[in-house]
Amino acid sequence: MSYLLQAVTRTIKGEQSRAQGKLPAVAYGAGSDVISLDLVNSDFLKLYKQAGDSSLIDLEIDGKNVGKVLVHDIQYNPVKDTPIHVDLRRIDMNKTMQAPVVLKFVGEAPAVKELGGTLVHNVSQVTIECLPKDLVSLLEVNLSGLKTYDDAIKVKDLVLGAGLTVIAPAGDVLVAKVTPAMTEEQMKALEEAGKSADVAKVEVVGQKEKDEAAAAAAAEKK
Repeated sequence: MSYLLQAVTRTIKGEQSRAQGKLPAVAYGAGSDVISLDLVNSDFLKLYKQAGDSSLIDLEIDGKNVGKVLVHDIQYNPVKDTPIHVDLRRIDMNKTMQAPVVLKFVGEAPAVKELGGTLVHNVSQVTIECLPKDLVSLLEVNLSGLKTYDDAIKVKDLVLGAGLTVIAPAGDVLVAKVTPAMTEEQMKALEEAGKSADVAKVEVVGQKEKDEAAAAAAAEKK
């Protein structure tokens, strides 16, 4: 699937652009100068929802296609949680690149269906290295091989397409496995342990405040 992002050259500051209802952005990388841009907020949000961080996007500036980019970073308004600035990384199609790729879990683990276990996901995305032409937007993880509680899927077990290499996390890092469902006694013990930890934390904080107050009082008497 191909994606197209249209932009115009920005000649004013980002806050001025936002005041006009536009979404400021910059494009950089691949040996090119940094270019300040304006995007249409709604158009960008719609495209980003489909493309995410791992899909190559054709960037068009002032009506001219300038090559491929990835969405590298988005800054959000802390109150409204809306984008206020976008970083676009330009891609050299002839050089290897690194990008985050989301893991999509498919199928059903027999150890969940037949043994009543609980599926645990430890990794939701990996960083891959490849040529831009080989980049994928996601990697599927088939759970059907998790038949017992001893079975596990690690990073090194991921099925990769041609030209793809996972560079993080390490190969022995656990991606998914099925664990036995906890008994009521285990859940109660875990809950009690959590409460004990919270109480201990409160006591430590309280003692610290008392010590600080005592020190301040002693200093005033000197």
